[in-house]
Amino acid sequence: MKQLYRVLPIVLSVGLFGCGNTNNATTQEAANTSNTETTDHKDNFVSKLPDSAPVVKVAMTGDLPPFSFQDDYGNMQGTDVDSIRAIGEQQGFKVEFYKETWQKMFDSVESGQRDLAISGISYKDDRAIRYGLSTPYFFNPASMMYLKGSLNIESLEDIKGLKTGTLAGSKEEDTLKEMGASVELVSRPTIFLAYEDLVQGKTDVLLYDLPVLQYIVKGHPEHEVTIVPYEAADAPSAQQVVLMAKGNDQLINTVNEGITKLKANGTFKDIEERWLSTQDTATKAVSTSK
Repeated sequence: MKQLYRVLPIVLSVGLFGCGNTNNATTQEAANTSNTETTDHKDNFVSKLPDSAPVVKVAMTGDLPPFSFQDDYGNMQGTDVDSIRAIGEQQGFKVEFYKETWQKMFDSVESGQRDLAISGISYKDDRAIRYGLSTPYFFNPASMMYLKGSLNIESLEDIKGLKTGTLAGSKEEDTLKEMGASVELVSRPTIFLAYEDLVQGKTDVLLYDLPVLQYIVKGHPEHEVTIVPYEAADAPSAQQVVLMAKGNDQLINTVNEGITKLKANGTFKDIEERWLSTQDTATKAVSTSK
């Protein structure tokens, strides 16, 4: 028996380590990004590492709360910002953030322009073949969301015949493609556009990661929704990972070491508590056999 979690109808108020381009233009871009990110008064993070500490170039979307997003001053913030900073502080490297589109985030790591990517990236077999993935650091189950009272969805079987939205390139898009003609797939370049499709009646249901869906609807109390996660806690695809270049073993080992240490000392739990504990969700555990 595996544990899944049902969220009842809710209303919420919404080039280091062997890779990296080191040409002058990229270095200057990194310096500008770093200055904006660390000196603005809205960002109170101050690294305890010496100025001589190595710097890792981090790609993230910056538009995927609560994992990575920008405040009014352009500073990156979110669970993944805190996570990679904590890993760096633990392992002795500083980080510089680069805002990329979802696909460019992956491409920039593969090409060596960035050292790693972290922005709500879930484990997928094809990613493990193509990239260097870290050990998991965050549980991030795929979920179904629909407007309260419009449907009664309990499992993926129930979305057959429905117009279903998701983020292009996501694990949920893979799931929907595997379902074939039984669902009408509507992929969007950002998850918020997919959410707008749902509330505007352009789609019937939205599939994406639970924390993201919860965070998006937090700012929209006018819409009552039901969210139903459908991945078990031990499902590989429900695990969030850091993405690095294939073969960049030094960085991969360094990041994995940091993840292991931060899991043991409770840092990731603290980060999760900081960003997600205030969300007013009603949940109950339901068991399913598989």
